Amino acid sequence: MESITERHVQNGHVQIAIMLAIASATILMGLFAMGVGSSVQLDKVLTLKIILGISEADSLQSDIIWQLRFPRILMAITCGVALATAGALMQGCLGNPLVSPLTLGVASGASLGAALAIVFGLHVTDFLDPLLNSGPLEKLDFGSIGIVVNAFFFSLIVVAIIIQLGRMRSISAESYILVGIAITFICGAIVSTIQYFASDAEISQLTHWSFGSLSRPDLGQTIWIAALIIALMPVAIVFAWDLNSMALGGDDFAISTGVDPQITRVGILVLSAGMTSIVIAFTGLIGFVGLAAPHMTRLVIGNDYRKLLPCSAVTGAFLVLLADTIGRTIFAPIIIPVGVMLSVIGGPFFMYLLLANRGVSH
Repeated sequence: MESITERHVQNGHVQIAIMLAIASATILMGLFAMGVGSSVQLDKVLTLKIILGISEADSLQSDIIWQLRFPRILMAITCGVALATAGALMQGCLGNPLVSPLTLGVASGASLGAALAIVFGLHVTDFLDPLLNSGPLEKLDFGSIGIVVNAFFFSLIVVAIIIQLGRMRSISAESYILVGIAITFICGAIVSTIQYFASDAEISQLTHWSFGSLSRPDLGQTIWIAALIIALMPVAIVFAWDLNSMALGGDDFAISTGVDPQITRVGILVLSAGMTSIVIAFTGLIGFVGLAAPHMTRLVIGNDYRKLLPCSAVTGAFLVLLADTIGRTIFAPIIIPVGVMLSVIGGPFFMYLLLANRGVSH
């Protein structure tokens, strides 16, 4: 018994060390990315000196670092944290390794909202003018982010469907996935029909939105998004014990430990869909990290959600930041969309991890 306890403690130390190593690599990658760009006035050394306060930046250098590069890097980290955490939560509560934040149709709903705004100019904010032009919201420029508001609103419709499903006591975990697939096909069909009537310029804009980009949110928007995701992370960690119970012995075992699988499942799905909606409404579709990051983490950390959730978050942040940095530099000044780079880089690495750990169980 003592050896088992010692082994457990030792494994815990190793897992924490791995988590800290990934977090440190993310920070170093962020510092490196801050010094990478097309400006000839800023190299990596000078950028690092400016960040550390050793050198003083002129107005142009300050704008490049804090208004262009920093929001993009912060958005990459925030996006990775949100989507990877949502993916780990959803895979745990539905018991399906192929589930990702885009499986439930949240991304398809966002795409439909963006398509309506881009092609038909139909903005949700148009119906809210009396509210937006009075009171405390009067000074907010919602018109400038009409596509974002549309994408977020239509993704919330999917969240509302999830909540309604949760009220049906006979609904199963598989049913959520099937409904998500159905929503994805329905929204996809509508978007395809909209594209049929769209001009070349509108199709190009919609396609670019679907690739995913970290450059759309400005500094203020990025800070708000990061603050929301940070506020939701403790809520996600709270579900770790319930997920462990459901993973150990299914719903019956979870019920015996005092966990209501149905309530837990609905809460997790709503939380995951909310985190996903907040991010993809601004960035467009970035899907691979939500599927791959939890799997990569599970291969090295194990299936204890108390450690899997935070480690998935830092792994997702590192993956998105790495993909975006490579996408910005490999064919500079041409920028490859982060969603494309994630699949190009993460896919082979993900397959390597799966093959290298075949037959290994945690």
